[in-house]
Amino acid sequence: QVQLVESGGDLVQAGGSLRLSCVVSGIDFREYDFGWYRQTPGKSRELVAYITRVSVTTYADSEKGRFTISRDNAKNTVYLQMDKLKSDDTGVYYCNAPWSSSSTTMLFDWGPGTQVMVSS
Repeated sequence: QVQLVESGGDLVQAGGSLRLSCVVSGIDFREYDFGWYRQTPGKSRELVAYITRVSVTTYADSEKGRFTISRDNAKNTVYLQMDKLKSDDTGVYYCNAPWSSSSTTMLFDWGPGTQVMVSS
């Protein structure tokens, strides 16, 4: 059974930093691309960062230069380093593996997510 477990969310002041982690089990982690997604009330999940199985990364425009996605294949973990946080970054963050970088269809069930709250 595939499991995605996110952690690292917290309440932080604007301008601060957080590092999110997503531990993945039940699959050959090295064979998959992963994305970090943010969901805010009343909106669907949006992709904020994406990393391929060979660690090529892409970011949503509003996150470029502030967020860094990375992976550790030895630990089956995807990370999201979030710097210069803004109130718009508030939301629940999830990781998952999409069918492709532009797809909104995920390969696995969503995990519990981790809450990020940025106070201004």
